[in-house]
Amino acid sequence: MKILTINCGSSSIKYKFYSFPKGESLSAGLIEHIGEGHSNLTDHAQAMKVVFDNLFKARAITSIGEIEAIGHRVVHGAETFWQPHRITPAVINKIKECSKFAPLHNPANLEGIKACTQALPRVAQVAVFDTAFHHSIPEYAYMYAVPFEYYRRDGIRKYGFHGTSHQFVAQQASRILGKPLGKLNLITCHLGNGCSITAIQQGRSIDTSMGFTPLEGLIMGTRSGDIDAAAVLYLMEKNGLAPREIDQILNKKSGLLGISGISNDMREIKKGVKKGSRRARLALDMFLYRIVKYIGAYWFILGGADAVCFTAGIGEHNPDFIARIKKQLAGVVKKTTKFLVVPTNEEQMIGLLTYNLIKSKKRA
Repeated sequence: MKILTINCGSSSIKYKFYSFPKGESLSAGLIEHIGEGHSNLTDHAQAMKVVFDNLFKARAITSIGEIEAIGHRVVHGAETFWQPHRITPAVINKIKECSKFAPLHNPANLEGIKACTQALPRVAQVAVFDTAFHHSIPEYAYMYAVPFEYYRRDGIRKYGFHGTSHQFVAQQASRILGKPLGKLNLITCHLGNGCSITAIQQGRSIDTSMGFTPLEGLIMGTRSGDIDAAAVLYLMEKNGLAPREIDQILNKKSGLLGISGISNDMREIKKGVKKGSRRARLALDMFLYRIVKYIGAYWFILGGADAVCFTAGIGEHNPDFIARIKKQLAGVVKKTTKFLVVPTNEEQMIGLLTYNLIKSKKRA
């Protein structure tokens, strides 16, 4: 089955084209600057035509009818979606409702769904949710200790993100270790510009570092990660900051960028360290300290782990970081625990989940 995976941003479409069940990649690409003033692509529908043209040029298809299914990344499924879903008008309406939790992402994801529906109305489309893998987190771990009415009325709780990546890495670790996923305890570390760590017990997420939004948890490229809420209120009052302004500070001006004053790019931070920048060194030390802190916490929650897995841009390309983390954890973790670098492939995971859903529906 030939499956197209789509990851839509507000001005971009990242796509990959696969053949399943083998998961062979046939083509891939990125369309950018959609709807921007200097671009001739006014909307996602036009951008999808470019995607199809690219598939023809790459000889991945000889006719549009070869695309048998489309899998879409959708960032937030809230408590509504914890499994991949065949896209229907009812599902689209529910995704719109979930947009209140991800106003920058879900509407863009819906634009991709709309564009694909217009172009290929008879082709099966599946929504795969970033938050879905974390649906197994127990109530005592996902609740915040605020008045219960805010959960019941407003949905304030931990949702977690990067779920598709954590799920893919866990499955790959199972293959590497040669043990069924249901018999493994894993700590998966997705370290890129956005960062999160997940505790996986017998194949199920039982806690993760990101929370109600992707802001909570680890220090990231431009996100602060964990911070005392009272400090945020103090800054707002003292500096006369509006909610939108403090949101920009915590999400766009903090993290590695805010501490180093150099960049949100770890490669630039490491260059700064070599040049003797004290703030670059501080940013690096803070970044690694927070990772060790979360791994240690999840180690005890799990009662030990078979492997600690590192993935994404920073996790896959900085063996010196892994060596340092391993050394710091030497007195805690067992000698039998593996430290693995596992390249992530969220698009392939989306394709596989799409394939499995459609295959199961056909059997039914």
